[in-house]
Amino acid sequence: MDHKHKSHASAAGVLIALGIIYGDIGTSPLYVMQAIIGNAPISQETVLGGLSCIFWTLTLQTTLKYVILILRADNRGEGGIFALFALVRRHAKWLTLPAIIGGATLLADGIITPPISVASAIEGLKMLKLKNGNPMVTDTVPIVMIILTVLFIIQIFGTKIVGRFFGPVMTIWFGMLGLTGILWINNDWSILRAISPVYAFNLLTTHQAGSAGFWTLGAVFLCTTGAEALYSDLGHCGKENIRISWVFVKIMLILQYFGQGAWLIHHEGMLLAGRKPIFEIIPREFLFSGIMVATAAAIIASQALISGSFTLISEAIRLNFWPKVRLVYPSNQKGQLYVPSVNIFLWMGCMGVVMYFKESSNMEAAYGLAITLTMLMTTTLMAYYLHIKKIDHWLILIFFIVYVALEGSFLVANLQKFWHGGYVSLFIAGIIIFVMYVWFRATRIKKVLTEYEKLSDYVEPLKELSKDETIPKYASHLVFMSNAGKMGDIESKIIYSIFQRRPKRADIYWFVHVDTMDDPYTMDYKVTVIEPDDIIKINFKLGFRVEQRINLYFRKVVEDMVARGEVDITSQYKSLNEQNVIGDFRFVVLEKFLSYDNEMPLFDRLIMKAYFFMKQFTNSEDKWFGLDSDAVKVEKVPLIIRPVSKCNLKRIE
Repeated sequence: MDHKHKSHASAAGVLIALGIIYGDIGTSPLYVMQAIIGNAPISQETVLGGLSCIFWTLTLQTTLKYVILILRADNRGEGGIFALFALVRRHAKWLTLPAIIGGATLLADGIITPPISVASAIEGLKMLKLKNGNPMVTDTVPIVMIILTVLFIIQIFGTKIVGRFFGPVMTIWFGMLGLTGILWINNDWSILRAISPVYAFNLLTTHQAGSAGFWTLGAVFLCTTGAEALYSDLGHCGKENIRISWVFVKIMLILQYFGQGAWLIHHEGMLLAGRKPIFEIIPREFLFSGIMVATAAAIIASQALISGSFTLISEAIRLNFWPKVRLVYPSNQKGQLYVPSVNIFLWMGCMGVVMYFKESSNMEAAYGLAITLTMLMTTTLMAYYLHIKKIDHWLILIFFIVYVALEGSFLVANLQKFWHGGYVSLFIAGIIIFVMYVWFRATRIKKVLTEYEKLSDYVEPLKELSKDETIPKYASHLVFMSNAGKMGDIESKIIYSIFQRRPKRADIYWFVHVDTMDDPYTMDYKVTVIEPDDIIKINFKLGFRVEQRINLYFRKVVEDMVARGEVDITSQYKSLNEQNVIGDFRFVVLEKFLSYDNEMPLFDRLIMKAYFFMKQFTNSEDKWFGLDSDAVKVEKVPLIIRPVSKCNLKRIE
């Protein structure tokens, strides 16, 4: 797929960017200032210091690091921590660990994003009063759960139609943020003095316990949690569209935050007591409309996160970081992907978060801890990317030190959230890291210990077997899915399957191998005719974002070969050959299981047992490759990692 059309900005591209990538960061004004003030009386020092921290966080973290620097690290137009890892993984194997930690924490912390966004918006209904003066809504938990449940159900059908409304709705949302913000700034233009970093410095160096002083960074960080998602969605919008749209988004966000700050200073000395500054600055006659727009923006933010999680998992699968779970493509539109198991996992996580924390103010205390680890891992990978691009080492060092210090400070400040709910996202992240590590490690163990033979040694035996009419014909065309990347190699297990398990006579033997490439959208193949009309090997080179549809791709390759006169696929049965009937094709997929006859180190044994335990809940190999089940034979073969060498067995007479 060609991504050149995304290299230049366009009005449509900017609108798409507004609708897709700014949901998380764009809904942060719903809760950030409330989190900064907390339960303490409103003070001018906290408000001005908090605004200064927000301004410089959005400038240094979001604008400089992500919009200007990180977006340069695109993998043929694609972004995200796994796309970045794909660019550098061949240069240093140790970078696998930062990639796993970054991907896992991004997925785990994202479970809190839909609940906190939707809850923050819906809680605005508590401000609406009935004629008798009572709140219109007192308990928002059921409403939040219903909205999120409907959102996850919609995923089954794809989001093509809904997606068309994302851009216009988010444009209205950002316009509302900027307009309501400037109305209050107009009441107190002196609030703009908070742009000075002096106020941030004064707040962060004030020695106060609890959530004040330096610890305010834990709440400030919430204003930039969506920066990682901004990079992940690079492929949907293009860097120029993101950069142009970010100028508008940042201005609107700053106006909103400073408008909230002006309102807060106007109420200095008071307690927020659950009130949300974002709704307080909306004129009362427009409050209901504002809440509805906020809810729509929160739903869009949640949708963007869910879609991003599906993409993240699909990339993880093809990079051998995740089990081969079922992937569904609801429509032909690019980027439309549905992962049933992840959808259920996210829904259960979101329901648990809503029921456990109930209110957005409680969720704030748990939000942001894991995502700081993601950003630190991205910084690590980016520094190495700059290294392989031969950027001056001093510039790389400055980049690394500045952002490790900045994100390290956010991490330390967020650690106070651990006992307030941060442990939830870290626990989930820990489980995901465990799954990713086990799958990656087990895949490497299998790859290293798989035995290969030289295919050239079996050319004559295969030709003889093909001609041996004393053996019933297994298939006209026998196709084996092979792990052997080298054209001249073949697995010992395949040779065993053909000659010994049950002799499989065929007119033509096909061996098909699939390589996952670092380039996201590569779709190439190479054909090696080892023996004309007898033995053929095909190597597919598919990008890590390309759908595995081997049945379709293989048929296309055969059609091309027939058109070129490279192979004759007509049935060799005399009666059928005379009528030019095409011979039957049968696929054989070898599925390994852990043999009892193994003697290996305890750690490897535990890894492999965990791997095979997880494997029973995943797609079978034939379904993963997209093969038609009626033409596939799945053979179970034992994986013997290290045969048992001692056996104290005695013969008695």
